[in-house]
Parts: sequence; structure tokens; C-alpha cells
Amino acid sequence: MSLSSLSRDWSARPTREMLAGAVATFALIPEVIAFSFAAGVDPQVGLYASFVIGIVIAFTGGRPAMISAAAGSVALVAAPLVHSHGLPYLLAAGLLAGLIQIVFGLLRLGVLMRFVSKSVRTGFVNALAILIFSAQLPQILGAGWMTYAVLAAGLAVIYIVPRVTTAVPSPLICIVVLTAASMMLHLPVKTVADLGQLPGSLPTFAWPSVPLTFETLGIIAGPAIAIAMVGLLESLMTATVVDDLTNSPSSKNREATGLGIANAAASLFGGIAGCGMIGQTVSNIKYGGRGRLSTLFAGAFLLILMVLLKPWVSQVPVAALVAIMVMVSIDTFDWSSVRAVVVHPKMSSAVMLATVAVTVATDNLALGVAVGVLLSGVFFTFKVAKLLNVALEPSSDDTRLSYRVSGQVFFASADIFVDAFDVVEAQGKFVSIDVSKAHFWDITAVAALERVVARFKAQGASVEVHGMNEASATLVERLDRPATGTAG
Repeated sequence: MSLSSLSRDWSARPTREMLAGAVATFALIPEVIAFSFAAGVDPQVGLYASFVIGIVIAFTGGRPAMISAAAGSVALVAAPLVHSHGLPYLLAAGLLAGLIQIVFGLLRLGVLMRFVSKSVRTGFVNALAILIFSAQLPQILGAGWMTYAVLAAGLAVIYIVPRVTTAVPSPLICIVVLTAASMMLHLPVKTVADLGQLPGSLPTFAWPSVPLTFETLGIIAGPAIAIAMVGLLESLMTATVVDDLTNSPSSKNREATGLGIANAAASLFGGIAGCGMIGQTVSNIKYGGRGRLSTLFAGAFLLILMVLLKPWVSQVPVAALVAIMVMVSIDTFDWSSVRAVVVHPKMSSAVMLATVAVTVATDNLALGVAVGVLLSGVFFTFKVAKLLNVALEPSSDDTRLSYRVSGQVFFASADIFVDAFDVVEAQGKFVSIDVSKAHFWDITAVAALERVVARFKAQGASVEVHGMNEASATLVERLDRPATGTAG
């Protein structure tokens, strides 16, 4: 790593970096506590994880300015294990998941992100924005008018203050002003203390208290793989979104390894495994976070708030934190994609909408992205298959037929290729097939060529295939397909 990159990651605009990290920290608190309940563990388990993950990944991660912590997607995967075997087995599964993620990064499998299309990434972002907003509804639906007043005041501060000054991020001003008003006026609104028991001490190192047996491995292996894959997917997708927001590259393999180290560390300090948090990351980016210092400060500041400033933090109105998360959801959503639905190709729009629909309907990010990637592959295959063209060239010689093939011949276009030749017309003639503008990709394509040659021969025609490129010819030879009746 060069000195310039070190300076950019750690020392550029330190005040702005720390303020941006502080905004992300406040955005983390209600989410982490809610996700802890979803996983069936005490809030301090999620908060401990967020301390450790934030601090560790600031040094080990591959995407500067990204916020990682205990996340809802991981919590949903972890919940069944907690309910069936308890917290110690969750910590052991988190440790194993971390090791799996480290191996994933070392094997440089981050390259798989290249197969995630822009449409899937847009759908992923929009789905998360919707989920972030919907996660706030339990805190405000059915609440008294005072809660709505505090929420409205929080949104007003967040959106109006930047018109006056940007020296301090408006969400921090929102927290300070509304907390002070709530305490002085004794407002009857829910506070952070009402969400659950906050940590009263620093996390301590401890090996998960489970027996080191193959039986234990059998119990935690499945959940560990699920936690590892879901965490990797969300983190690498979030890293890609940050790449787009900041117009800067990141190392997906280092991010995978760094997340694994952070999750292993979190498990050893009594915390649940986590991953990248897109809402908090977008908040960090919006308020100036660009380097590793903002990530480090988000984790460190969370530790300070929960342990040293616990009495003060306990009095923060939940409505103020909800206001921040509503702002985060609005900023996260790609509003230009709404207009683009009718402008972009129908297949791309369908992929984006399917990703959003499946993710929101199932509350499962991995499933939503998997469906999006699958549809992208199917639509791409369909599109490429349609580009195949087999043309019969005009000839003054009635004893000769000349075909010119252009495009890609593979499993999805093989039948189109076969059906394009008029074998009845070729009876007793000489058939020339020019494939210089075509490429044969797989065994299905080679078999299709063989079928075409065989059909012509069955009609008593002589066949010549010529112009085959080196890669296609090599595939034919490797599969020992007929050069009989063909010439290259």
C-alpha cells in the first residue's frame, strides 16, 4: 500500500471523517438492537459485535468508508440456531463463518461479483431502502401524536439545517436538539432505554463454550455456511454500491477476507456475526466519509456511547433515530430508476423489479439477488441466442448451396442453428457452410454442427465446413466430433 493511499484512507479531513462516522453510529443503534431481537439474543450481543466489527474491518476491509455491523440478513439466518441450541452455538457458527469468508477472500472469489448486473445492483439498493423504511414502522405506527411531532421535528432539522450550515452533519444536530428537548420538557416518548438493556461493560475475550466435537460441527456447519454466504453477498454488493457513489475502486477479495477476520473477532468477543450495512454506509458517504477513519470512528464511537455515555444515550428519543433512518432510506433509494423503468430495455427493468419484489416479499437479500442474477443470465442467454443468423447466399450454380453463419452457437441457440438449414433442398448437391463469423462454445454446439452435417449427408449431399476459428476447431477436436465430411 502506497503512502498516498494510506494518507487518503486515514488522514484526509479527519474532522469530517469522524463526524460522518458519528452519524453512521447513531443510525446503527436502533437497527442493531432490532436485529438482535430478530436473532433472539440480547441487544448487547449485537452491540458488542458492531463495536468489534467496525474497529477490525477499518484495518482489514477492502472498501474504505463502508460501515459494517450486526445486520438483519445475518440475524434472520442465525435465529433458528439460537432458538434450537442457544447463544454459544451461534458464536461458534459465527467463528466458523468468519473462517469460511477468509478462505473465500484468499481464493480470490470476489471476481464472482462481475456476474451481478447493474439492474440487480439497482434492485438490491431499492429493496434495502424499502426494508430500511419498513423497519421503522413498528416504532411509529400506533404511537401518540407526540412521537409524530418529534419525528416531524427531526426530519425538519435534518433537511433544513444543511441550508444554513454544513459544518456539522444535521443528523447529529437532530439528536442533540431533540434529546435535550425531550429531557427538559419530559416528553412522553419512547427512548433508547426502552428498546432493551444496553451494555454495562467492555466486551471480553472468550472461546465459545461448546464441546469441540464432530457433533458440534454438524450442528453449526449449515448455519455457518449460510451466515458466511449471506454476509459476503451483502458486503460485496454494498462495496460495489459505494464504488459507484464515490467513483473509486475497492478490493472485493480483501473485503471478503477482512469481513471474515472481523466476524471471527466479534464471535470471540461475544458478538453475533455481521456484514456491510448499506443504509449506514450511504449515510456515512453523504456526510463526507471517504476513508477508513470514518469506519474506525463509527465502531469506536459506538463503544463510547454505549459504555461511557450510556445514561445520556438512553435518553435519546427513538423518534429522532427513526427520523435519521427515514432520511437514510430516502437517500438510499435510486429515484432515477423509477423513471428508467420505462426507458431502459424491458428485460433490464424486469430484472430490477424482480430483485426488489423477491427481496421485499421474503425479507431475504440473498434470495432476491440470486433471483436477479438468474434472470439476468436467462435474459442475456435469450438475447445472445437471437443474434445467431444463418443465411443462404444466392448462387447461379444449381448444384451448390452456400450458407454463411454468424453469431454464437451454444446450448441456447443450437436448435435455432440446426433448424435454419433446408436439408430437403440440398438433395444431391454440394453444401458449403462458412462459419468464419461464428463461434462454437460448448458440446451442444458441436453436436448441433454434427446433426446438420449428418442431415445433409442423409440427403445425399456433400458437405464442406470451412472458416472455423481456432478456438472452435480446438473444441471440435477435443470432443472428437466428426471431421468426417467436414473440412476446415
